[in-house]
Amino acid sequence: MNVLNVAEKPSVAKSVATILSRNQGVRMREGRSRYNKIFEFNYTIRGQPCHMLFTSVTGHLMELEFDERYRKWHACNPADLFHAPVHKFVPEDKKDIKRTLEEEARRCQWLVLWLDCDREGENIAFEVVDVCTAVNPRLTIKRARFSALIDREIHQAVQNLEEPKKCLADAVDARQEIDLRIGASFTRFQTMLMKDAFIIDTATDDRNLILSYGPCQFPTLGFVVERYWEIQAHEPEEFWSINCAHDSDGCIAKFNWMRGHLFDYTCAVIIYEMCVEEPTATVTNVRQQEKLKYPPHPLNTIELEKRASRYFRISSEHTMKVSGHYHLFAWFLLISDVAEELYQAGFISYPRTETDSFSSRTDLHIIVQEQQGHPEWGVYAQRLLDPGAGLWRNPRGGGHDDKAHPPIHPTKFSTGESGWSQDHRKLYELVVRHFLACVSKPAVGAETTVEIDIAGELFSACGRVILEEERLKCYALLTFATDVLFSEISICE
Repeated sequence: MNVLNVAEKPSVAKSVATILSRNQGVRMREGRSRYNKIFEFNYTIRGQPCHMLFTSVTGHLMELEFDERYRKWHACNPADLFHAPVHKFVPEDKKDIKRTLEEEARRCQWLVLWLDCDREGENIAFEVVDVCTAVNPRLTIKRARFSALIDREIHQAVQNLEEPKKCLADAVDARQEIDLRIGASFTRFQTMLMKDAFIIDTATDDRNLILSYGPCQFPTLGFVVERYWEIQAHEPEEFWSINCAHDSDGCIAKFNWMRGHLFDYTCAVIIYEMCVEEPTATVTNVRQQEKLKYPPHPLNTIELEKRASRYFRISSEHTMKVSGHYHLFAWFLLISDVAEELYQAGFISYPRTETDSFSSRTDLHIIVQEQQGHPEWGVYAQRLLDPGAGLWRNPRGGGHDDKAHPPIHPTKFSTGESGWSQDHRKLYELVVRHFLACVSKPAVGAETTVEIDIAGELFSACGRVILEEERLKCYALLTFATDVLFSEISICE
């Protein structure tokens, strides 16, 4: 049986073909597109011998457009675009990929879709289905679902093929159509309305000015501008506060004024002079309570970028230089690129996910077992798996699940591949440490609050100590990823 397999990008096609063939007996040949190779090898799916043909697309195969008579700006009223007919088509730069799919589909019995397991991936999958079934309507359509380019996930996916989900693809079609109709109509409307409202250099501009409108970007810009106006409208006021400190054998405890601060300078000075005249402090209250520092939720894309920014101490010197200016957004793009490369190499799971809760079907212990040999956190991984140590705790769920991918987690052990850059090493370390922190029990400490009275004014100081020293040693390895505040403790008698 001939099986046509289609991945979302050439690198994924190569990786999956290598895994399924175990890098043996693979023959590579050219397709119509020079970037999308075809890999051939033999494989068995549930006892059925198959001749696998593995190729790829490059993202979306089709685009959405209005009918020809609505494409010219003055052909209709912008409001007409909300009900004008639209259709999908394959653009010129994707025609070679389309021809490859058609030629290979004609001689196959099955079509297996290896697109990303999110809505966009499902939509691309049905674009491939439309092209292939147009030339071979007898094709059996199957969907492979995976979140990491590692052996066990890929082999499990191909042995448990599913049906593609048309409802997810339809959701993307609806979003694309909404984006097109709103974007095109509002762009035409505001451009034609405001074309004479701008001063244009006629020497360099022929008045072909376009005021583009995006249904997502434009409202977001509104939030940014609104916040800017709030900041500009803020009028700062001076305020004063009183603080004191107690020095005991070189150990300084700082007390904060319980009033917080005053905006009246005269009142603040009077109270300050009262405290100076009667400097004796009387302890009025001492409270002690146990405090827990909980592990973080499993890692999703936004949290990955936030933590990478925080822990890598990003400064302007370390961000990417774009068009002569430094942009933090460019650094986030770099993080995304590095994460994508780690994913395609099989070291982390799919890095674009909203999910921050692990499924009950995920074997978390196997993931920890693979990290036992690491020189830095291997010992801690071993202790996590030791029931006698009492360090393991099933991770908390963050309440988000995109139904497509699990949270970001390590999928393969590494001490740093030879071709890795410093960014690859840091990001891999972040993912591993964060995962180990997720399956750990909370750090336990004691918080003591002392309140004192000076001339009728109340002040308070707060300090924390670690209750379990052994737990602290384990968490010392994980402070990079867990924000353990107990490392900032001052212990005073």
